[in-house]
Amino acid sequence: MNDQAGGYKEYAFVADLYDHVVPYHDRPDLGFYLEAAKDYGGPVLEVGCGTGRILIPTARAGMRITGLDLSTHMLAVCRARLADEPAAVREQVDLVEGDMRDFALGRQFSLITIPFRPFQHLTTVNDQLACLQTVHRHLEADGRLIIDLFNPSLTALTQRALGEEFGDEPPFTTPDGRRVIRRQKVVSRDLFQQIQQIELIYYVTHPDGRKERLLHAFPMRYLFRFEAEHLLARAGFQVEHLYADYEKKPYGSMYPGELIFVAKKNVL
Repeated sequence: MNDQAGGYKEYAFVADLYDHVVPYHDRPDLGFYLEAAKDYGGPVLEVGCGTGRILIPTARAGMRITGLDLSTHMLAVCRARLADEPAAVREQVDLVEGDMRDFALGRQFSLITIPFRPFQHLTTVNDQLACLQTVHRHLEADGRLIIDLFNPSLTALTQRALGEEFGDEPPFTTPDGRRVIRRQKVVSRDLFQQIQQIELIYYVTHPDGRKERLLHAFPMRYLFRFEAEHLLARAGFQVEHLYADYEKKPYGSMYPGELIFVAKKNVL
């Protein structure tokens, strides 16, 4: 995914600041994924594990879990976090640097998860299918895939002004004293390809007063409900559940809500 990641792999600051972003560490999906790991059993593979936000609590719950991520920097932060955990937790975890479109781990899993949108950085159908087919090969015969996407808001897609910064996230302070304000910007949108060019802008004030502006720019593709279902079917999955939020409210009960798919592996 080197051509799609928009600096995710290269920029160390993305990993450095990730765990401090307030909406990330307050994200309500953790309990959902922990429950799924307990329900479907291990071993678990998390695709796009990042700094271990979900992976480490899953290991704490006694589940064997492998984390796959494209970014050396993200995995370095995850390893540092794991180093502070008891040996019993560390022993539950394997970390692998790899591309979600094409990896070969030599083993299969009861549950594979793709939490918090990494799938939407795949901007072509070929890449999306390559990822899903690779996941399919790594699932046990009765295995499950859970993938969460944002449900596109037609209002936001058509009415949000291009090039204007937005966001009301609270500022945060890193352990070394940097004060950070993060804002977002939609630079461009392609309504035919369903791709938005996004910028995440970090305004950093260092303890000595020096100011810095850090930019993470990337493309993101949005998918609609039936489009995602058809992709899953083409890759050999049967959708069992579709939720609108992490409390398992049914799709259609809120707008826009989420697109949280639980899909069973079909034997091809």
